[in-house]
Amino acid sequence: MNFELTEEQQSVKKMVRKFVDKEIIPNIQEWDRKGEFQPSILNRLAELQLMGVCIPEEYGGAGMDYNTLAIVCEELERGDTAYRTAVSVHTGLNSMTLLQWGTEEQKQTYLTPQAEGRKVGAFGLTEPDAGSDVAAMKSTAVRDGDHYILNGSKTWISLCDVADHFLVFAKTDGDVAHKGITAFIVERDFEGVETKAIKGKLGIRAGNTGEVFLTDVRVPVANRLGEEGEGFKISMSALDSGRFTVAAGAVGLIEASLEASLKYCHERKTFGKEIGKHQLVQQMIAKMSSNLEISKLLVFKAGWLKNQGKRNTKETSLAKWVSCNAAFEAANDAVQIHGAYGYSDEYPVERFLRNSKAPVIYEGTREIHTIMQGEYALGYKEDKPLRKSLPAWPFEQASVPN
Repeated sequence: MNFELTEEQQSVKKMVRKFVDKEIIPNIQEWDRKGEFQPSILNRLAELQLMGVCIPEEYGGAGMDYNTLAIVCEELERGDTAYRTAVSVHTGLNSMTLLQWGTEEQKQTYLTPQAEGRKVGAFGLTEPDAGSDVAAMKSTAVRDGDHYILNGSKTWISLCDVADHFLVFAKTDGDVAHKGITAFIVERDFEGVETKAIKGKLGIRAGNTGEVFLTDVRVPVANRLGEEGEGFKISMSALDSGRFTVAAGAVGLIEASLEASLKYCHERKTFGKEIGKHQLVQQMIAKMSSNLEISKLLVFKAGWLKNQGKRNTKETSLAKWVSCNAAFEAANDAVQIHGAYGYSDEYPVERFLRNSKAPVIYEGTREIHTIMQGEYALGYKEDKPLRKSLPAWPFEQASVPN
């Protein structure tokens, strides 16, 4: 396994870092304070071909590998979690799932405009009473001729007020638990679709998060993704992609926490010397540095498996679990290093800490991932091949956008 970035990956990293430093970091404090999401950032990401970075060119994407997607997410979260989340949901949870499970017609109709950034995709799995317990969902889909009638609600849906397309999961058979779940592509313009933003969040305040309400929504049979009853498998495969991008983003948050802490360690003096000279501060810096390297390696291993077209549920779960915990610890230590100033939004570390909590919860809580890793180690859990898998890389190569 080669640990060096390719020239293309280095170019993408440099491009996204420049974009973040110029267009996100100077404005994010104000956006966070106001709780405002900026759709214009998505337009700029589309111009840079980053909304479909790992989607094949034939479907409007940039055709780059899955670790390049990780690099994009890492750099975006170095600026703020809100815009990494947007790419995670649009690309990781929605577009990559369409690439894996969609028919050719579905890919042409929905994947291509999403990969090009002309349309935005979201993901609707979580419900008020169904989070980790997916089978507890209450949303229903009843067949009616050439349509399904969907009823129910979804919550904690990122890009709820921005998305054009929703990948929604509902029960077509309520008697067989998770085996009765089916996936559907739902357009915002379908009659009966309503959304409402959630206010008062602890973190990711610059992101758009909310609820989706489905009232007698008629969805064509052609918009069913996969077969009836395959929804649970589809949702879990989607999470393999989504969790990968979340883990990569956590690497960016560790890096941001470390960068801010190093800067402050050289600026702030106590007892006649830089605070970086104090051993307990060095201990926190050392932990951030080691966790940064560990998390990078876990993410890139998962990405390498994706590039080979191999199932990576175990490895992606481990990367998500470890890196998100490490990001939370790094942000918490960064606040501690900043002392009282860390408690003020005069410095970015308080935002890092607030933002770092959500990824420890969503797309599989740390407790769920702990159980998964324990079951893998004990031999109680074993991944089986899926009916469809993500295409292995390389796709037809694309040039790096200017």
